[in-house]
Amino acid sequence: MSTYAPRHSPSAFTTPASTTLFRRLTWEGTVPLEIRVDSKELPANSDRGLECYYIQAPRVSYLPLLVPEIKRYLLDVVFDEAAARVIKEEDWWFESEEGSLLKWHWPIGLIYDNHTISQSTKPNAMPSVFTPLRLILHLVSPPTEKLLLSPSAEACKQAFMGQLKEADFIRWGNTKRMTGLRKAEQDGLWEGIKEHNFDEYWRVASKITPTTAPTRSNSPPPPPSSTSLHTRPPSADPGSNSAPDRDGASSVRNVPARIYLPDGPILQDLVPPVLDDGSMHTLGAFLTTRLPLLFPPPETGKPNLGYALIQGVPVPPEAEMAWLGACMAGADGWVNVCVGLLREGARYP
Repeated sequence: MSTYAPRHSPSAFTTPASTTLFRRLTWEGTVPLEIRVDSKELPANSDRGLECYYIQAPRVSYLPLLVPEIKRYLLDVVFDEAAARVIKEEDWWFESEEGSLLKWHWPIGLIYDNHTISQSTKPNAMPSVFTPLRLILHLVSPPTEKLLLSPSAEACKQAFMGQLKEADFIRWGNTKRMTGLRKAEQDGLWEGIKEHNFDEYWRVASKITPTTAPTRSNSPPPPPSSTSLHTRPPSADPGSNSAPDRDGASSVRNVPARIYLPDGPILQDLVPPVLDDGSMHTLGAFLTTRLPLLFPPPETGKPNLGYALIQGVPVPPEAEMAWLGACMAGADGWVNVCVGLLREGARYP
């Protein structure tokens, strides 16, 4: 069984400590996978007692990035030399145990959470976040008409960068932050994912991701003048050291967010961080607006019929969307809200 050890090293960017903590916790999240080679596709003379591989995979990673490690295992333990010469890595593809083609361009954590909520629709199912996700690895005949692109690491990188740019546009109304990065910096984002290196990724990602703490002047505002009953905020005074919180989580135009339903459509809408009445937009309000039958308005007194998972964590309804966008978004910039179903009288653990 393989695991990815967290890498701890000093950060090269300045971010509030609590924000960095939650980002690191999100980054270091892993999920258990059981990957079994399709028995019908095993080459002759393969060791059929060892064709199953277990790995604790990073949530922020992608299935194509696991292929080299799986291949090394199969070549060392399962395949003989003759099979090793004819196996073509570009023909490999993944399927769920139930026979569903897996979306290789989704983060592994999202694939796992989507599987978790799909189990909530089954009779007598109880929410569980501890069961390994069982995958079938096929070695031949990829269904190209369904895969759209070859599930290679390079194609995965292009899909990842496309998601980052879309998230950048939704946040700021343009992609200047992403397109303003040097090529080496853009490549550094992907290298951080490949190497599972928190600091390498966030050294660049901090330039495009909102912060959770506004910029404030180090000195207190001047006392009220005896000749005026009104004072101006420090940021409005000429020569003030304070700057507007342009990079703050509550200053973005919208939070990049999607709702995933069990075996259903993916919902995407504009999610402002602040509502028209000036209150912070919460996860509960977001879900009630889009899914009122599952998440009835609090004033009705009706219980929720669903629960929300973000990065494998059941998130309380009072969590602010702006904070979630800054602290619990995926490496591609998106807050992926997976909604499962609750049985009558049940609560998510």
